[in-house]
Amino acid sequence: MRASLLNDSESMTSVRTIPWRTTFLTDVLSPGGCTEDLTVGAAMLQEDDPGVAATMVMFSDFLDSLIKRSSSEVFLLVEDYETICNNQVSFLKKIASRTGPAHHKLSKTTSILWLLKQEMVTWRLLASLYKDRVQTALEEDEVMPIDEFVSGPSEKKVMEALFRRDVTTRQSQIVVDWLENIAKEEIGAFSDTVPFSSSSVCWDNTLHLLKQGNLCSVLGMRRPFVTELDPDAPIRQKLPLAELDQEDEAKLLKHLFCLIRAGMVEEAERQCRRCGQAWRAATLEGWKLYHDPNYDGVGSDGELQPVEGNPYRDVWRSCCWRMAEEEQFNRHERAIYAALSGNLKQILPVCESWEDCVWAYFRVLVDQLVETEVRTLVTRPRELVNLPADGTTLDLTTEKIFEDLQATDNARVLDEMKEPFHIIQKYIILSDIDDLWGEFSQWLSQTATLPPHLMRFMSHLVLFFRTLGLHTKEDVCVDVLKTYVEHLGREEHTELVAFYASHLPPEVAVSLYATFLEDITGTALRQHCLQLAEKAGLDVAAVTKTIVENVRGHDSGDFAHHDCTALLDATTTPEDKKKIDAIEWLVFDPSQRIEALRQSNAIIRTFLATKKHEAANAALEIIPVDSIDVIYRLHEEPAMEGGGGRSMEISAKNTIREHLSIRFYL
Repeated sequence: MRASLLNDSESMTSVRTIPWRTTFLTDVLSPGGCTEDLTVGAAMLQEDDPGVAATMVMFSDFLDSLIKRSSSEVFLLVEDYETICNNQVSFLKKIASRTGPAHHKLSKTTSILWLLKQEMVTWRLLASLYKDRVQTALEEDEVMPIDEFVSGPSEKKVMEALFRRDVTTRQSQIVVDWLENIAKEEIGAFSDTVPFSSSSVCWDNTLHLLKQGNLCSVLGMRRPFVTELDPDAPIRQKLPLAELDQEDEAKLLKHLFCLIRAGMVEEAERQCRRCGQAWRAATLEGWKLYHDPNYDGVGSDGELQPVEGNPYRDVWRSCCWRMAEEEQFNRHERAIYAALSGNLKQILPVCESWEDCVWAYFRVLVDQLVETEVRTLVTRPRELVNLPADGTTLDLTTEKIFEDLQATDNARVLDEMKEPFHIIQKYIILSDIDDLWGEFSQWLSQTATLPPHLMRFMSHLVLFFRTLGLHTKEDVCVDVLKTYVEHLGREEHTELVAFYASHLPPEVAVSLYATFLEDITGTALRQHCLQLAEKAGLDVAAVTKTIVENVRGHDSGDFAHHDCTALLDATTTPEDKKKIDAIEWLVFDPSQRIEALRQSNAIIRTFLATKKHEAANAALEIIPVDSIDVIYRLHEEPAMEGGGGRSMEISAKNTIREHLSIRFYL
């Protein structure tokens, strides 16, 4: 349940988050760095938007989990993702609570908190649905056992057989459970701190006034209210309760609906009894399906087992439906009984968020599928009470649910429907991955910079579907991963770039990684980056060659071959130094030494043509003095091993001659 359904309760306050709208796609969440320490330190709390820096650790955490899990552990991997998000959500809540009144520091932190909550529950939905879908795909060639179509007096057994047999019913219930679990987490520990009087006597203020009736009449304080205190008195007498009891009753009913929305029916019954309304708790019991375990025989001990459920559930359901239609009842009370009887029309008026509406539709869908099955297959000794036509003719499908939501007149729901994670959740529920890729493509083309955590999610979702072997639009997947790799490079996540680049087509991976490495300096760091590339399976030789060619291609202008520029003008520029420094990429691997000579020759020719002798000498010094020996030795080794040797290519010989000529000239 979204906080909007609970915000009338002073005792149900929680960390409020700012929903991240589609317009937020244009905001750039610039990370402030990476932190390994997940304690809320004083230094972090002094930062502007401390949560931004705190969540940067998630990028490496996701990679660690991805490397740790094999392809057969894909659902354990998704659980790891959910756990990482959950830990960060808890941490951001801690930051928000300790920051205190300095709300101006939390503009991005609160947005990221909402974003990570949505990511967390999306991973949860993905795991739940695709576990079932994968299992269904594995079993689809098996012949359905005849006894899966169960009939008899047990409603419970018929329902269980339906869930085993019917994919739509089973997966719709998964969606209901998912949404109820989210609402349950929102309620959290607040269910014991109710926002109303919890006297064990029902309507105690009205009772007190009735007992003081004579005194109130004498003093002229008597207002018209009920004279009896049975549950139906306010409706039957058409008189109100005492004012304080009316307020408590409205709060109680809203709270009970929140509990029903969270799937906490037993807790709702407990709250009713706690407030002296045991009769209301009894009305919430009637939904349970009838099952007599003694029908198939008594146990070996001869003891009868207790009967479960409500044998007159059809009567109870009809009463709930009619009560939900009565306008004189409180709207949350009507919604409670509407939810229990599948009356969608009366649930929707109290649904304030996208999640609430999706829950209402899918709960009613499951209710109708189960009710149809039960009425068709269960044998009974009597004729059933029929529901109104609206209760049996509502033709719902998963596709129609989202079509109806798009036609709603609820502005908030329409707004939330456009939020990226709700769009993703919709397509996951519909199992419409092609349209999901279409949305991804649109976001990438229409938005200058996506939020980093959304890019991370999109990339790992692509890898998830690839692992399952599901059909993907390869061009969109490449664009998603490419965008993520570019972001990692810009933010200097050095340890991560090579791994994610390796999931791109080879030519794209080489180009991206080479572009990233252009600005890497320092021999040790460069060697480390190449080791990461080799570990990730990238073509290291192609990467280093591309780096040098890219740097060589950064010339800003033309030069004349017979330029007589004064010596003073032929100084070494920063761009020249970068070209010289780039040659080092080719000297780490002895097998690339001939390429190092070839590239250095080209760079030195340019320097000599522009009379930059100092730069030419600097470039020559980068080449190890034993390079020619290394090149010849590499060609001779096969012959020494009995392989017949390899004749050196003419181009390689010419490269060596040019190098020797340059060295002699300088």
